[in-house]
Amino acid sequence: MKKVFICFLISLISFCSFGQKIKADLIISDVNIIDIKSGKVISHQFITVEKDLITGVFNQKTAGNITAKKTISGKGKYAIPGLWDMHMHFGGGESLIQENKNLLPLFLAHGITTVRDASADISNSVLQWREEIKAGTLSGPTIFTSGPKLEGYKSVWLGDIEISTAEEIPKALDSLDGLKVDFVKITDNTMKPELFLEAVRQARKRGYKVSGHIPSSLTMQDVMTAGLSSIEHMSYVLRAGTKNEKEIAELSASGKLKGRELSNRILADFDENTALKVYGAMAKHDIYVTPTLSLPHLLAHLDEDNHQNDAYLQYMGKGLQKTYQMRIDRAGKDDKDAIAFRKLMNDKSESLLPLLQKAGVKIMAGTDAGYLNSFTYPGIGLHKELQLMVAAGLTPLQALQASIINPALFLNKKEYGSLVKGKKADILLLDENPLLNISSTQKIYSVVVKGLPMNQTDIKAALDDVKTKTGAGL
Repeated sequence: MKKVFICFLISLISFCSFGQKIKADLIISDVNIIDIKSGKVISHQFITVEKDLITGVFNQKTAGNITAKKTISGKGKYAIPGLWDMHMHFGGGESLIQENKNLLPLFLAHGITTVRDASADISNSVLQWREEIKAGTLSGPTIFTSGPKLEGYKSVWLGDIEISTAEEIPKALDSLDGLKVDFVKITDNTMKPELFLEAVRQARKRGYKVSGHIPSSLTMQDVMTAGLSSIEHMSYVLRAGTKNEKEIAELSASGKLKGRELSNRILADFDENTALKVYGAMAKHDIYVTPTLSLPHLLAHLDEDNHQNDAYLQYMGKGLQKTYQMRIDRAGKDDKDAIAFRKLMNDKSESLLPLLQKAGVKIMAGTDAGYLNSFTYPGIGLHKELQLMVAAGLTPLQALQASIINPALFLNKKEYGSLVKGKKADILLLDENPLLNISSTQKIYSVVVKGLPMNQTDIKAALDDVKTKTGAGL
């Protein structure tokens, strides 16, 4: 009798569980989910979303119990987490604030749901947008920003916090604390090497990740020991792979090596075994690298395509386009030999990507898009960056990891990086499998941003609105 009663209870519980409806704001039905960590494709999955969170991922058997306010058919589509652009810039001064704000929809329309602003000169506006997006009162990608970067006195960059003594470092960091920045950026234009290292150490003590350019007189070992978290751009990675990095650093600091002569020495002294050893040490120190391949590649080949007829210029404000001119003019002065040399340097830098990957360095996808950086466009630029990464030797999966998993790890944002229960509902639905061809990241069917879906009509409307505002000078 007892056994019969227990069986009855089990049956009753099973019946109730089976009959219990799962409610959701949104369901993406019958979709192929790509696990970006393993590269596995899991077919016929049903993703439920409440507000801005994924509340469950179910199979077909359970899907019949789900009721949702909105449904997106994912049949034949591929779902990945939203992409991140881990190096871009809002900037150009107060007169360009609105033009910068117009860039926000461009990211969303291209499936980039998170950006890392690597400092410029309109930080107060960027910080305001960050909070408004977080609160849901402004549509745009989630923003993580360094605020103003740390530099030496009389830097070429506008909007920096300038320091020239060790005593000024705590005050500078106090200022960044007050702004509630997401990480700290330090660059090398006029920053004294010893101050650079001390600023890194003090920022790390406060719990910040520190991103930077490396002063020419410092070695990779110097910045690793100080605790630098990420290196922006490949030129520093190239120099770190030379057999005599310390000697080159000293000659550069003294002014005995500079310009083309310095670059030639770096190329001549580069050694793959040395590089792998140094890159392995970088991996052990948990130093990330953001290669930003797009800008140097574009500038290296500016003689072949001047980009004056790019269709994407219709989305870029006239003020932002004017900031491109400095780099265009500089490249225009190069003779045949200089053009050949810049292509040689670019090719060598790009070739290091597989070595970094082999050594275990975590790579992050970033474009350097924004003001100053000619024709590296916010939005579409990230897809071009992923293509360059694959052309340089990464697999499509590794490139996707550089734009989805590694950025979240770098900023310690555990709520991102995969499509499972409890993660943020930033989802990109693609018509084709990007593991087979990385250009498929551009075959966008729908973008879900903080749980809110954008279909093709919404995406077109967003792009048209930016085009209208740009044409009207707004």
